[in-house]
Amino acid sequence: MSLRATYFKRVFEFNFKARTSRGLMRDKTSWFIKVSRENTNIFGIGEAGPLAGLSVDAGPDFEEKLSGVVDSFNTANYENLSWENVRSFVPSSLPSIIFAFETALLDLANGGRRVLFDNDFVKGKPIPINGLIWMGDMDFMMGQISIKISDGFRCIKLKVGGLDFDRECDVLNYIRKRYFRDNIVIRLDANGAFKPDDALYKLEQLSRFGVHSIEQPIKPGSPHLEELCRKSPIPIALDEELIGKYETSEMAGLLDRAKPRFIVLKPMLHGGIKHCQEWIRLAEDRNIGWWLTSSLESSIGLNAIAQLTGNYNITIPQGLGTGKIYENNFESPLEVSNGELFYFSKYPWDPLVSEPDINLPLS
Repeated sequence: MSLRATYFKRVFEFNFKARTSRGLMRDKTSWFIKVSRENTNIFGIGEAGPLAGLSVDAGPDFEEKLSGVVDSFNTANYENLSWENVRSFVPSSLPSIIFAFETALLDLANGGRRVLFDNDFVKGKPIPINGLIWMGDMDFMMGQISIKISDGFRCIKLKVGGLDFDRECDVLNYIRKRYFRDNIVIRLDANGAFKPDDALYKLEQLSRFGVHSIEQPIKPGSPHLEELCRKSPIPIALDEELIGKYETSEMAGLLDRAKPRFIVLKPMLHGGIKHCQEWIRLAEDRNIGWWLTSSLESSIGLNAIAQLTGNYNITIPQGLGTGKIYENNFESPLEVSNGELFYFSKYPWDPLVSEPDINLPLS
């Protein structure tokens, strides 16, 4: 019996004002690929949700490209296909579609239960995560910080570079003064917002607040990156810098030249599950730290990333705390408690993504 793929689209509504360095987001669109065997009710499902202005495959023609890949997949009449071979029929330039097919095929191979990897995470062992503080005015950010810490988070991540720099320093100063007894770990993410000529100065100012790391302080591709990684008083974590690099030699070359302290991996942006596994291997060979993070996926994509994370011996918080940001997300076994992400197998999946007899439009 041949494998068959279909897809449907869903628009997710944020339950707050989601402001990023790229502006205000009111909703987020994702496409979901279902893969099944002919004449069966068992299917695997995966999410493709490229981010406008960031993903290499985002654009007005994305659904047309997705439809073409699905048609080609169905025309090939695959009898058996490993998730590890997805790049044999999906171009590297479509990383979110690679991620979706990998997820769907892994899910199908494990019986269509939304279990991709049968590891300790799906058996109940939680993953420590950071609490993300969204950009906004001072009161909004202070309120989020208070809630996250009272909810048990001991690692929080803040965006910098989108507001007045002195105000951003005031926020960090507030955290250190108010929560000095709580041993809070602070991560920063600049999304490439610092200019090369003042980046080192800003990093020196930010280092006063005992910052764990900062993601992508300057724009990707900058000739100043290597020097900044070498001189920065705050460990630099590369994120956007990894986008669009698909060959092992190119990946290794970047790590060897820049020598970052960390890399931050997003399967939706960085080439899918297998490609992120390759990034991890290369990083660990060079004693470079890493963590995995979601990129505004629904429960489907978040579940896949969390289960991938569960394959590793995790010692630092991961970026997997975005499960409750949508009004209309799919219900799932994923739950955040006391700064950790749990998979409660007793919680059911949403019927929309678990029942084969519910028909959803293809677009």
